[in-house]
Amino acid sequence: MWKQPWGSAEGWAICAGLLITGFGLQLITGPVQAGLFQYPVNVAGGFIFLLVLCIGFVVSRKITVVQWFSGLTASITSLSALLSVVLVMGFVGPGIERITMSWPFVLLFLYFLFVLGFVTLKRIVSFRWRDVPFMLNHVGLFITLLAAILGNGDLRRLRMTVPLENPEWRASDDKNEMIELPLAIELRSFTIDEYPPKLMLIDNTTGKALPEKQPENILVEEIPLAGNLQGWKVEVTRSLPMAACVMGQDTVNFVEFHSEGATSALYVKARNELTGRQKEGWVSCGSYIFPYISLQLDDAVSMVMPEREPRRFASDVMVYTKDKQTKEACIEVNKPLSIAGWKIYQLSYDETKGKWSRMSVFELVRDPWLPIVYTGILMMIAGAIGLFLSAPVKKE
Repeated sequence: MWKQPWGSAEGWAICAGLLITGFGLQLITGPVQAGLFQYPVNVAGGFIFLLVLCIGFVVSRKITVVQWFSGLTASITSLSALLSVVLVMGFVGPGIERITMSWPFVLLFLYFLFVLGFVTLKRIVSFRWRDVPFMLNHVGLFITLLAAILGNGDLRRLRMTVPLENPEWRASDDKNEMIELPLAIELRSFTIDEYPPKLMLIDNTTGKALPEKQPENILVEEIPLAGNLQGWKVEVTRSLPMAACVMGQDTVNFVEFHSEGATSALYVKARNELTGRQKEGWVSCGSYIFPYISLQLDDAVSMVMPEREPRRFASDVMVYTKDKQTKEACIEVNKPLSIAGWKIYQLSYDETKGKWSRMSVFELVRDPWLPIVYTGILMMIAGAIGLFLSAPVKKE
């Protein structure tokens, strides 16, 4: 071992040494703090890494040991070690973010990046046109990985709660610290489209939906509607999507109510097919103003309407930036707004008020290194296409 020429044993030994060093640093200093490698520290670190890589490659022409890092054995062992650490730590379950911030991963990642850089420089120096797809693949991968690790410290993911018609420019980070941003969001309106109401049976003792393992329900899309739940024949005769609850001394009634806080209500008739027992009355999921109303069918079960599930929720906003740029937009789930280097995602709302929410919660993400990552990915795609087109065709 450690005799020229180096082989797999030396490659695995280097990886094992980096792994042991990484675990030692993890125990002594804790995980890598991404916040310490923000701009301009990450740019300086990237420049130093590239400088060391280039100097090492120049030196490798005279030192045989250094040449080994541009060989196939170094590539296989470094990549295998990195993937093994990711898989093992992934099964242990610390989460992908904690994995990438661990010292064992960072050291093996930098080592693999160093080997990848050596391999790429070796092919660039001995340039041939037929090697262009190979170089696009490797240079693209190198750029993508380097930009991803350098940009980790500059990635900002914030949470902003915006009340209706009150511009907000402050957001909180994962430590709940308030941060003033160079942009403000004004919530003009918030809307929720809901799925049709459902009816289901619950156990009066446990409150669990029946049957417990696979609850059944009736989706009330139109009326009149008839169905069957656990031996009860159900008929829905009235539906009030915007209703108010009127409580009598011994009765519960619902009337139309087209105002904030309205709830959904259904008038239901139910008959047990075995006993012939009949019950009828209103059921409602309630709202932050009106109570939830169930219909007790017998001593064992009751009929209920669970809270209506949101099909779509969106915020109509006006965004203002420090450079006097304004933009009006509708932000939905999976339809973010991009402005001034930020991406604004619809995250949540006041779930206690449901569709009457007077506030909206947004996630704001800024990753200035993302265009560089995309550039590397496009280069890899171009390289893959080049490899496909230049592949030799076998003649039959």
